[in-house]
Amino acid sequence: MRRHRSAKIVATLGPASRDATTIAQLFRAGADVFRLNFSHGSHKDHAQSYALVRALEQSEASKTCILQDVQGPKLRIGLFEAGQISLEEGQKFRLRLEEGPGDATGVQLPHPEILTAIKPGKTLLLDDGKVRLRVDAVGDGYTDTTVMAGRSLSDRKGVNVPDTVLPLSALTDKDRADIAFGLKLAVDWIALSFVQTPEDVVEARQIIGDQAKIMVKIEKPSALEQLEEIITLADGVMVARGDLGVELPPERVPPLQMRIFRTYRNLGRPVVVATQMLESMIQVPVPTRAETTDVANAIYDGADAVMLSAESAAGRYPVEAVTVMDRIIQQTENSQFDASHSVPRRRAAISSGSDAISVAAPQIATRIGAKAVVCHTRSGRTAMRASRERPPVPILMVTPSLATARAHQLVWGLHCLWEESLEDLAKLIEDTEAIARRQDFAQPGDLLVLTAGVPFGKVGRTNTLRIIDVS
Repeated sequence: MRRHRSAKIVATLGPASRDATTIAQLFRAGADVFRLNFSHGSHKDHAQSYALVRALEQSEASKTCILQDVQGPKLRIGLFEAGQISLEEGQKFRLRLEEGPGDATGVQLPHPEILTAIKPGKTLLLDDGKVRLRVDAVGDGYTDTTVMAGRSLSDRKGVNVPDTVLPLSALTDKDRADIAFGLKLAVDWIALSFVQTPEDVVEARQIIGDQAKIMVKIEKPSALEQLEEIITLADGVMVARGDLGVELPPERVPPLQMRIFRTYRNLGRPVVVATQMLESMIQVPVPTRAETTDVANAIYDGADAVMLSAESAAGRYPVEAVTVMDRIIQQTENSQFDASHSVPRRRAAISSGSDAISVAAPQIATRIGAKAVVCHTRSGRTAMRASRERPPVPILMVTPSLATARAHQLVWGLHCLWEESLEDLAKLIEDTEAIARRQDFAQPGDLLVLTAGVPFGKVGRTNTLRIIDVS
């Protein structure tokens, strides 16, 4: 199914959408990527969702991308004797390793890593930042704090440590087991939560290898200090504005989002914008005007994809949320919007003939009024490089690799097709015309710009650019 837009939609599957009918409706409404959120649900649930998405490929004759999102280290306080307390500003409150029910004087914090790293004067946030604590002193197995912003606090609420790098791996034992399960399923992308340092990505790469692409979620302020190194090691990035917005003042999130955009654009990595994009549609069938503008601004900024979380996983209107997001993207892209404004200034000369052809193809297509750029590629690199130029024409990626076709459905402007490997250029040109007509990219008399590597079968050898007059 051809999409009449360039930016992609990621839809999270969950209790509201974990059935064949709804998954098919989400796809037809515009979902390009399906996210399996391993913070919730069992392996059995996710295996069922995976199987239904792959079955959809057969019925719709279109490749789909599956993103596994692992939970990462979730930090939480313990239990209260009464289930809940109330904290007032200026109140003293102790967090301790010792087990036992808490009360208004303190509660268990079963994370020695926090007590090892935290220093007096630093901040602790509880319950998504609704409770703010200042660290006064750190002792053997406890930290004493003063409540800077208080309210009611109940069992097992989350803990954020915004201005401290914790001696924690981004991968817990649960994550390792979940990744092993995801690789067995053959997911296309794996998203790492709470990445703090480049070493977190290196650790994940040692486990994942080239079996799936790695996406880093930028949701810790500490990750911003080594942003370029982290993104260089990963295959893509997700701007997870939920936790980032908890750990930073809200006014800092928009400029940081733009910084992440510029960094990933310079490095040619795809970016996904996530969290609270159409949150009101969890309960109501229409978004707010602010949410509509938020999605549009992500498109203006050059995002490869925008993501729905609870809206499609647990909301009352999952299909409507995808439909609305699809309409917003199409309307934004069809307005007087030039996506090329987000193309970065090249910091170095083009390094290879393959890169030169990938850059030239969209420019030539624009100049001659071609209907599409067609990239014949095994690895997807040529198509990714063409996408980076943000051309005003679609990019049809034809690949003999099923994994490449699936994974690149997440990338801006790419319409990915899996075709049998071809053996000669004449047959490739003939098949390219047939594919373009069949997929409604071109009609007889239209022009296409084709890139390929001859001889076929060698990765990184794009050396041919042809203009095709469709017959």
